[in-house]
Amino acid sequence: MLDRIAQEAIALLGTGRQVPTFSSRFPQFGLTDGYDVAASVRAVRGARGEKVVGRKIGFTNRSVWSGYGISGPIWNYMFDSTVGDLPENGGMYSLAGLAEPRIEPEIILHLGRVPDVSMSEDELVGCVDWIALGFEIVHSIFPGWVFTAADAVAAYGVHAKLLIGDRQLITENPAIWADQLSSFTITIERGDGLMRSGGGASVLGSPFKAFRFLLVEIAANSSSDPLQAGEIITTGTLTEAMPAMAGETWTTDVRGIALKPVQLQFR
Repeated sequence: MLDRIAQEAIALLGTGRQVPTFSSRFPQFGLTDGYDVAASVRAVRGARGEKVVGRKIGFTNRSVWSGYGISGPIWNYMFDSTVGDLPENGGMYSLAGLAEPRIEPEIILHLGRVPDVSMSEDELVGCVDWIALGFEIVHSIFPGWVFTAADAVAAYGVHAKLLIGDRQLITENPAIWADQLSSFTITIERGDGLMRSGGGASVLGSPFKAFRFLLVEIAANSSSDPLQAGEIITTGTLTEAMPAMAGETWTTDVRGIALKPVQLQFR
């Protein structure tokens, strides 16, 4: 079963095609199975030359759980092929090959040191050398964004692309930055004026609490690679994830933290 699911997930990459959920076809398919599939997909992508550069955490915003039919966060791998800088991309991104794409403003953490699951939250803050605001583009290989957590994990964590804005070093005042990350607010706005608001507290209380979740989940799953120094972690959407269409431009307004706003136009 797991080999079949992994092969199907790999075959769907970049096609824009959608399929019935794995859980509807294999009722015994559970979250641990989803992470085993993720490990298989990671291995295949690695053999193709894609390098793991970090992890994405998904569904850290509790307010959206009921809408997706899930009850907790998930995580998955990100690759050098799925991560880039907003300036290098000219502030633009093509949605070609993605099914039902959405845009999420997120806080990104960069690991300067290897974290350990036994560390306190203050010690975890000390493992991060820079942070940034960026956009994650997510998509669903399942129609209507209806799936279980296990389905989402097997489907690349619904990750398509992470685009990173300006980096801000936090090593001089990590405690201050940690406090701001738990309290800052953000608004995302489409060119026609449609807006959604949120903030750091929307992400399990703060992006560093999401970081803690990731460490615990990785430690609990034997098929998961441990985090390494140099990896990046995107900690989950700060607002409601919004449907994305070619021709749209999205911008952010950030209050309570010294991070530059980001803007993205879709092609």
